[in-house]
Amino acid sequence: MQKLKIIENDPWLEPYSAALEGRHQHAVDKEKELTGGKINLSDFATGYLFFGLHRTEQGWVFREWAPNATAIFMVGDFNGWKQSPEYQLQKTENGVWELQLPAKAVKHGDLYKLIVHWNGGSGERIPAWAQRVVQDEETKVFSAQVWSPEFRYKFKITDFKPTTDPLLIYECHIGMSGEAEKVSTYNSFRESILPRIAKMGYNCIQIMAVQEHPYYGSFGYHVSSFFAASSRFGTPEELKALIDEAHSMGISVIMDIVHSHAVKNEVEGLGRFDGTPDQYFYADAKREHPAWDSLCFDYGKNEVLHFLLSNCKYWLEEYHFDGFRFDGVTSMLYYSHGLGESFTNYADYYNGHQDDNAICYLTLANRVIHQVNPFAVTIAEEMSGMPELAASFHDGGIGFDYRMAMGIPDFWIKTIKEKKDEDWKPGHIFWELTNRRFGEKTVSYAESHDQALVGDKTIIFRLIDSDMYWHMQKGDTTFKVDRGIALHKMIRLITATTINGAYLNFMGNEFGHPEWIDFPRSGNGWSHKYARRQWSLVDNTKLMYHYLGDFDKAMMDLIRSVPGFNLAPIFQLWDKSNDQVLAYQRGNLLFVFNFHPTNSYTDYGMLVQPGKYKIILDTDAKKFGGFGLSDDTVEHLSLYDPVHASHNKEWLKLYIPARSALVLQREGSDYTYSED
Repeated sequence: MQKLKIIENDPWLEPYSAALEGRHQHAVDKEKELTGGKINLSDFATGYLFFGLHRTEQGWVFREWAPNATAIFMVGDFNGWKQSPEYQLQKTENGVWELQLPAKAVKHGDLYKLIVHWNGGSGERIPAWAQRVVQDEETKVFSAQVWSPEFRYKFKITDFKPTTDPLLIYECHIGMSGEAEKVSTYNSFRESILPRIAKMGYNCIQIMAVQEHPYYGSFGYHVSSFFAASSRFGTPEELKALIDEAHSMGISVIMDIVHSHAVKNEVEGLGRFDGTPDQYFYADAKREHPAWDSLCFDYGKNEVLHFLLSNCKYWLEEYHFDGFRFDGVTSMLYYSHGLGESFTNYADYYNGHQDDNAICYLTLANRVIHQVNPFAVTIAEEMSGMPELAASFHDGGIGFDYRMAMGIPDFWIKTIKEKKDEDWKPGHIFWELTNRRFGEKTVSYAESHDQALVGDKTIIFRLIDSDMYWHMQKGDTTFKVDRGIALHKMIRLITATTINGAYLNFMGNEFGHPEWIDFPRSGNGWSHKYARRQWSLVDNTKLMYHYLGDFDKAMMDLIRSVPGFNLAPIFQLWDKSNDQVLAYQRGNLLFVFNFHPTNSYTDYGMLVQPGKYKIILDTDAKKFGGFGLSDDTVEHLSLYDPVHASHNKEWLKLYIPARSALVLQREGSDYTYSED
């Protein structure tokens, strides 16, 4: 077997070549087994067209996979919720049950379920492949719903291609996207929030909690119906209209997909669907996730692979999503779910503690997704650092396009919590933000939804704390507020401008949204007070929040103004720990940071490429809530020094206020970017 390219690119992987080649061959063999070698994997992943309820020329056909069932009845509005012979499914082969119905037997909007019988018992079940599931507002009971509208949504844009140079992701949750204390909708998000996102300059939204989940407070991570878009937020047509509208604005839409586990519920979910514990999930001690109170899929079963791979294709084809952020990948990769593992050296990734079936599934999922849409985006939420995760399948990798740089927000939290301002080391910050494996694209972020949840704190809350409640009015700020606003901008600027792939921000964090996220629950009186976004704060020009929002927009505009920004090499030009000053270059842009809490520097010199430099972004500008200590209209000329002339370096002298950052543009650069 020819040596895999990932091993050629990383010689440190050579001792583990057998494991890497084995994993790659496992995926190759499994793909051949599933497809018979006669079709591609995308053609195999079409279970959603076969299973579930479908309209036919003759009427309706319903199919379900339940190998342990002894009898299955369809019950609903159409038959008084009683088990009747005309709605009894017939067993065919391979555990598949089928029911043929005349056109008048069910109609659009009817609620229904299955009654599944097995030896020793029976139970109500929502079909595993149901594409529409709703909850009764009074009883809170979930049911499947016949969904066959007279006019199906017709997409206006069918050839959308995501912008990935770079990918600027706005992570969002539909339900909490409005300001009113209630669950927001697909329509309100499309009408009110999408225009905001477009204006802010983000070119991608990552939507959480799309797949139906029984408990709203799970943030969408305890999924029950994998093929049903959550009806809390509206209809399938309304979600499709949202995606279509986003595409018309040049915004790609990726979905936070949950294939790492499933809710334990049996009536609403897949737990013991046909009476057995191991139909979709592991049967032994691996069945239950010890930390998440959920069930773990058996990725070694071909039927489970068919279910999950079809789920990937379904969201791409039916809703025109542009890709996925896979949740909980670390949990999938290891039998330990990554709990208690240290991951301090390469051996920790190849010591036999890995679930080869899960690795195979993730590889095949990426294969399917990119066969369906070659431009689709896949992102792995993974914290262990598994080497081949974001390498292509053809190079021997698992095939994700990006991996989440999960160490970055942890680093910022640790820095803010544990280090005094005068102990911040800019060189160390730069290393943490740029320390990544060669050839792997990452999603950099200062904070996501994780840091905004109850029990944690956002960056702005850690910096300003209770002063946010009383001193965010213009003219009434405190030292703590001024410090927090300054560092909030600097942290985001250095994180966003050191990316090698993508940047992510969670909805509202760009303007320092106050409060944490706390979904309605018994402990808070089922209140929506903290499960919303207070856009009026950033819209209010009498408050300081709008300064942060304005800066974030300026930062996005700057990054978008440079084609292939993420592809430009980063050169560290200056790092003076005692001064707490850092400078680096990308193309014709110079980034200068002074993290010192009190020292401002006049005529601070650093060696740069010769030329004329103009300030194009200044965190200390008054329009961004700063003190405006620099004259940003001044052009700065580098100064010749014969000592450094042979290295094409000259001195640039700048005034750099304390706790501020400057972005300067060098004139006359002919720098171009390419993938080569």
